[in-house]
Amino acid sequence: MKTFLGLDVGTTSLKAAIFDETGKRLGFRSVDYTLDTDPVTGTIEFDAETYITMCETVIAELCKECGTPDALSVDTQGETMILCDGAGKPLAPAVVWLDNRAEREAEEVRRDFGSKRVYEITGQPEITAGWPACKLLWFRRNRPEIFDQIEKVFLLEDWILYRLTGNFVTEPTIQSSSVYFDISKRDWWREMLDYIGLPETRFPKILPSMTVCGEYKGIKVVTGALDQIAGTVGCGVTDESEISEMTGTIMAICAMTDTIPPYDPASIIPCHLHAIEGKYCRILWSSTAGMALKWFKNGFSENYSFRELDELAEKIPAGSDGLTVLPYFTGSTMPKYNPEATAVFSGVTLAHTRGHFARAIMESIAFLLREDLAYIGADAIREIRITGGGASSPLWAQIKADVTGKTLRTVSESETACLGRGLRGRLPAFRRARRENEHHTERNRPCIRTIRSAPRILRSDPNASCGVSVCSNSRRRSTRSRANTISTSS
Repeated sequence: MKTFLGLDVGTTSLKAAIFDETGKRLGFRSVDYTLDTDPVTGTIEFDAETYITMCETVIAELCKECGTPDALSVDTQGETMILCDGAGKPLAPAVVWLDNRAEREAEEVRRDFGSKRVYEITGQPEITAGWPACKLLWFRRNRPEIFDQIEKVFLLEDWILYRLTGNFVTEPTIQSSSVYFDISKRDWWREMLDYIGLPETRFPKILPSMTVCGEYKGIKVVTGALDQIAGTVGCGVTDESEISEMTGTIMAICAMTDTIPPYDPASIIPCHLHAIEGKYCRILWSSTAGMALKWFKNGFSENYSFRELDELAEKIPAGSDGLTVLPYFTGSTMPKYNPEATAVFSGVTLAHTRGHFARAIMESIAFLLREDLAYIGADAIREIRITGGGASSPLWAQIKADVTGKTLRTVSESETACLGRGLRGRLPAFRRARRENEHHTERNRPCIRTIRSAPRILRSDPNASCGVSVCSNSRRRSTRSRANTISTSS
């Protein structure tokens, strides 16, 4: 039986797994890392070579444990950019997608092109400091000694593929939010490249997603996808009545669509190319989710594991006894974009404990999810499939179910992005893996009271509630969080 390796390079962690053709996981590795941040300048960077070292290390360890796979594929975070000279040597640290240095340049793009035109070509309704086009303009203005040496512009997936295979290639899903890629033509937007001041030859060759692009030590290397889209594939979302929600470093919501929605000046929801040919994907995201809980753990609960924080938070009633969090640790993204927004803890008293703070952070992310669902039209959504590290917390999953009032399903394979990358290239195997991934036992999810050959289903109890107040950076509103009840019907 053939095996496949999926690499999932997130914002603050790298995960790798080997699967067989049925979707069974044979081996797994995970590496956490910390970004280099400067709160004064707003820069957020990471050493580009360290990405490669981590990838090579986990590949070697998994090959030793499970044998050499037949193929490997990579999915990564979007927008993180590496600028290199002609020899492929980085000219500066990788500029992480969270970096907000290019606010002035984003305003200039907005002024010169207009939001409507940018959306119709790129699918991006908001022109923000995070987009690679804006950051290239920043380098041209502020670091001309680097800009003038640029011979290769990589996004993170491209960079890893290049270092594994030696081939300068990319694929459409990772370029969808660059703001220099035409998603209708699946090609570079040459007018924007001219505006930036770089020729097309500085950018990779475009290949379809899931195309063999070279080899690494005898392993076929396949182009991947944006991490959120890979996760959607891995958790089996197949139509517009289902969405995927991933709580990792960030929170991302992916909703599949057959067409590019018409431009709406009141909407800031981007439309990306999907890894499945002919499909598109609307993606909503919040720049802090699991990162907020990790910040709290590392700074204030360093001797506690996440599971122990879960246990403390579970003892706290819904609403955290009035403790409220606005989780804008790196600004606000959706549905209201404000890179200058900051986090707030309010209603704090001497009665609040570590468990209160942990639960309040979880609740704040759940309310961001609810606000995002309302923004895209929650009535049409029948089911949410939750993935990422947050899905491993039964408490956090239940809070989300209670706050949104939706059915949530977890899947037996927690590393859905790795699974999506590992199996997407073989559709028959992928379909079998999806069926297997939706079937697991109580032994796999011991937090569930009763499970009989069905995914875990979490629903809210409409008859019990307690008050919670939350507010966005643009307005304040009162909402209700329902009590912690689990229904396990299939």
